[in-house]
Amino acid sequence: MRAERSGMMRMRDESTKSAVCSRREFLGGALAAGMGAILPRMSVRAEEGKSLKITRVETFAVSYKTVGRFKFFEDAMGRPTGRPTVVVRITADDGTQGWGQSVPTPKWSYETLETVQTTIERYLAPVLIGRDALDIDGAHAAMNRAIAPSFSTGQPICKAGIDLALWDLAARASGRSVADLWGLRGIRDITMSWTLNPVKLDDIEPLIEEGRRAGYRNFNVKVAPDPKFDIELCRRVKKAAPDGFLWADANGGYDLATALEVIPKLADAGVEVLEQPLPANRLTGYRDIRKLKALPILMDEGLVSSAELEEFIKLGLLDGVAMKPARCGGLTDAKRQIELARRHGLMVLGSGLTDPDISLAASLVLYGAFDLTRPAALNGPQFLQGSILKKPFKVESGRLRVPTGPGLGVEVDPAKIASGP
Repeated sequence: MRAERSGMMRMRDESTKSAVCSRREFLGGALAAGMGAILPRMSVRAEEGKSLKITRVETFAVSYKTVGRFKFFEDAMGRPTGRPTVVVRITADDGTQGWGQSVPTPKWSYETLETVQTTIERYLAPVLIGRDALDIDGAHAAMNRAIAPSFSTGQPICKAGIDLALWDLAARASGRSVADLWGLRGIRDITMSWTLNPVKLDDIEPLIEEGRRAGYRNFNVKVAPDPKFDIELCRRVKKAAPDGFLWADANGGYDLATALEVIPKLADAGVEVLEQPLPANRLTGYRDIRKLKALPILMDEGLVSSAELEEFIKLGLLDGVAMKPARCGGLTDAKRQIELARRHGLMVLGSGLTDPDISLAASLVLYGAFDLTRPAALNGPQFLQGSILKKPFKVESGRLRVPTGPGLGVEVDPAKIASGP
């Protein structure tokens, strides 16, 4: 049975790796280094004084059932589709393993479960086998030679699963957490935000009450393209939760004229930040919106790598970043983006792609390490059922504990992968 057809375990033997360093590889490495040249290389090899070789890369298709309505996980008839993910396991020559998770979201990005698995099987695993597992920047350079960056990082959600597995492996090899490996000691709990995406206005109060029963006091709302609906939605949410943090996300759903009209009204309705009001490629529109000075403007979909963030900062297009490790190829560039944003005095808010289990753990580790105290829009626990972890996450009083164990701090149960979460 061919692994790429079955969605079962995928692996590559070390013998498939070429030992030749060609001019093309050198140039590819230079390109990758240029995109990440803002900060020092992400390698723990020198620090640990040892080298671990990657001997196996495996992927497993894992789908989670969804609860409630979320627009990214429903079909044209409004029926739930489930949340597809690809779990990645990387094994080193000493037996150390690291786990990662890619979270393709076709209604949000072009990547699908099928493209993630095929890309890892045919393109990424072959260039990773035999590499030093502790040289994470080197792994990204190799992946970017296999799947070209183009305007930005190619297939970042796919690469994020590998990146998380490498950080998990590297930290476990040293017996430490990823945050300890970075030399960061941050907050231990992340305040959560409840996501609202009602179809009609009558849905708003019941959805808010559902969040309150779950212990949430802060809310993020999906807006666009209907400004009249959006203003009333935000007014009602703010009235029901006057002390809560209210964050609106348009997912690029407004045109410029509508955005210029609605943004001051959203501010009057109690919105504190607005995420991605325009499509990611409408750069001059973001310049015009910021001239309003009505609301802090966050970017999300357009910030695939720190290269874009650096350029957008120079152009004065944003006030902050809605961070998603999955969006930018994993923790490696997510960490760089946060450090770059902080150096320029920008806001950084924790967000996600309805992340379960391993992907959620990585976000919590990152946001905890960097002391992100504003409520995080991590809605995996809100919309997903089941877990592949031995000890699943549990929201308590609207907060999630940052995992602090070795690696990403969570233990995967392989039996749950086989049977389904």
